Order: sequence, then structure tokens, then C-alpha cells
Amino acid sequence: MNRIAMAALAALTAAAGLGPAQAGSEDVVVENAWARATIGTARPGAAYLTLRNAGDATLTLTGVAASAAARAEIHRSVTDEKGVSSMMPAGEIAVGPGTSVALEPGGLHVMLMGLRSPLDEGDGFELTLTFSDGGEVAVPVAVLGIAARGPGG
Repeated sequence: MNRIAMAALAALTAAAGLGPAQAGSEDVVVENAWARATIGTARPGAAYLTLRNAGDATLTLTGVAASAAARAEIHRSVTDEKGVSSMMPAGEIAVGPGTSVALEPGGLHVMLMGLRSPLDEGDGFELTLTFSDGGEVAVPVAVLGIAARGPGG
């Protein structure tokens, strides 16, 4: 998705009164969705965001899909006591009432496998988050620089 399409998607989201991204599972708020640019398509990409539960019941993220990739999964990066890092599928993510879960570098993240094209800085794509209540949230994701550490840096 190019910059114009991303701007249009953001404008539609704002016009609908959905804030950063709020729909489907009505109490889900998604903030600061971003991804790093990639050099090509041979290696997976990753996307990051914060899930906030504005309701009074636990929400459970059960799946994710990305327009930019053939397959997307929630993964977790872990470092063992010897300093060796590895990555593994995280499965479902529960977000308690009034709490947030950050998907960020070095922890939980969306792994984008089978990229359809390189993720270029300034472009964007859409993630679709699926929740246990059957609700879905479409989230515009901005592609930042290859060394970005998040929307603010």
C-alpha cells in the first residue's frame, strides 16, 4: 500500500470515529502500528503495535493476516540464560481489561513470512487482527526506516 492509500485509510478510520484503530472486538484499541523496511523479500519482515483493552472483559487475539505477506503469525523472541536468542510462535495473546500488550522489537511481534514485495520506507500495508469473539480489526501499518526503533525514533 503506498503513501496515498495509507493516508486514505487513516482518514477513513478517523472519519469513522475509530481513533488509531478500533472496531470489530469493540473494546480493542490498536496504537502505533509500524514495521521496519526490508532489503528484499528473501527474509521475513516484522510488524509491531500496542493492543489496548478499553473494556471490562479479557480480549484474546487469536490470529493475524497481512496484505504484505503470504503468512503472518504472532511470534515471541526470547533470550536464554546463556544469551542465545530464539524466536517461536506465541499462539494466542490475552489482553486483560484496562491493560495493554506491546508487540515490540525483542519481544512479541507479528512475523511477516513470504513477503509479496519489499517493505519500503514511507509505504504501508494493512494487518487484520482476529479475536476470539469473531471480531476483526483492520490496522494500517506504516513502514519506517530499516533501523527504526519505533514511531518516535
